[in-house]
Amino acid sequence: MPDVFNDFFDNDFMLRPNATAPAINVKESDKEYTVELAAPGMKKDDFNVNVDKDGNLHIHMEGKTEHKDEDKKSHYLRREFAYSKFEQTLLLPDDVDKDKIEAKVVDGVLTVSLPKLEKPAEKTVKQIEVK
Repeated sequence: MPDVFNDFFDNDFMLRPNATAPAINVKESDKEYTVELAAPGMKKDDFNVNVDKDGNLHIHMEGKTEHKDEDKKSHYLRREFAYSKFEQTLLLPDDVDKDKIEAKVVDGVLTVSLPKLEKPAEKTVKQIEVK
């Protein structure tokens, strides 16, 4: 498409819809898995995180914002509505302790901690010398 159309469609009057999903990182350490989901501008009340009946982690995010900008000189009222919704289901590994999962939102990032089940101490074979 010619550049002249880009100027027409890509402006404040006709914003392009953003159909991308939030970025998700998954980390693993010796003691836990950590899921990080980028959610700028979202608050903890915008999230619903649970383990479903099949034992999978379900993350639901829904945010609705309204921004009013009033020009005092001309009494023009401008409203901008933004709505975002996202759902993701993650299959949890068998070694996750589902009773100890925690979630928090800090600086626009949802972090879900998935502690691993404590492994019993490995039994070692010890040779006893016969005297």
